[in-house]
Amino acid sequence: MLDLREGFLTTRLDVLLNWARSNSLMPMPMGLACCAIEMMAFAGPKYDVARFGSEAMRFSPRQADLMIVAGWCTYKMAHAIRRVWDQMPDPKWCIAMGACASTGGMHRCYGVVQGVDNFLPVDVYIPGCPPRPEAVLHALMDIQEKIRNEYSVAQDYTYGEPREAAPPARPHVLSPEGEEPVARDVLHRPLKST
Repeated sequence: MLDLREGFLTTRLDVLLNWARSNSLMPMPMGLACCAIEMMAFAGPKYDVARFGSEAMRFSPRQADLMIVAGWCTYKMAHAIRRVWDQMPDPKWCIAMGACASTGGMHRCYGVVQGVDNFLPVDVYIPGCPPRPEAVLHALMDIQEKIRNEYSVAQDYTYGEPREAAPPARPHVLSPEGEEPVARDVLHRPLKST
């Protein structure tokens, strides 16, 4: 028999709350065009979004914390989407699903917004026309990673001056000597040809 009185667990409050938040996202589906069909498939049994805790689509903005904008958006619809976004409680995140939501896609005309990032703060862009449900799952995992590493409880209920982002919970990449962290631009610079 296991005696649980002898064990203990130490963690930071940020890590615990971010773990809970990232594994219980409530998506607000904003299906505007053909990408919405792929978003429905993403929520279906074949791809099993319940593994990530996001199977409960919320059609009330006051119960949602993740907006998925799927499809092209007209200027007339942009006002309604922004109103729904403003009614969602903080913290909230946004996914632009498909080429049309990200950049306007093939709809280069006066009535279509050339990317929903013109009126919404988009966290993750999904390319494709239409993107596969696996790409939506990947975007959901990106949002979860962003919540776990970049969000802090100290950002809740702050008014007035903005606070700087919380330090990431993951360790830095160390140099071969193991003494100092390697900067991100050093990791991704092109190799010199000899």
